[in-house]
Amino acid sequence: MRTAEQLRYLILAAQREGNRRLTVMLSEIGVTPAQSEALRIIADHGPLALRELGDMLVCDTGQSPSRIVDRLVAVGLVERTVGEHDRRQVRLTLTAAGRDRARRVAEIENRLYDLLDHAVEGTDVGAFIAFLSAFTHQSPAGLALDRRLAAQEGPTP
Repeated sequence: MRTAEQLRYLILAAQREGNRRLTVMLSEIGVTPAQSEALRIIADHGPLALRELGDMLVCDTGQSPSRIVDRLVAVGLVERTVGEHDRRQVRLTLTAAGRDRARRVAEIENRLYDLLDHAVEGTDVGAFIAFLSAFTHQSPAGLALDRRLAAQEGPTP
């Protein structure tokens, strides 16, 4: 097996294992990985328009952002608010239950990150992050992550 092929399959296996573990952990609070990602984005960057949320989603579930949001609205975690000056502008915000669920998602994510921190002890993680960043550069998922990171940093002074 070529090194590149082994790397490809190891990345795929790691992604699937991470998603499997996250799915099991999130089942404790009744949300999917895609729903949890949407909750965290709205919690961290909201209120947001649906397009803004979609621009920051990295998950690849085959679900459109509107379907994810529809489900979160249906269970009372997200609220759609029509703009005061433009009724076409709908903003997504978390309800009180949504804020609580987002906090619980963050706790679960931190448990997963603790597992990852332990697994990478003694390795050059910076080099691996640089490789993955270069590999995903200008891809839809890479761009979504770039937008989310930029939104976290906020405007430059």
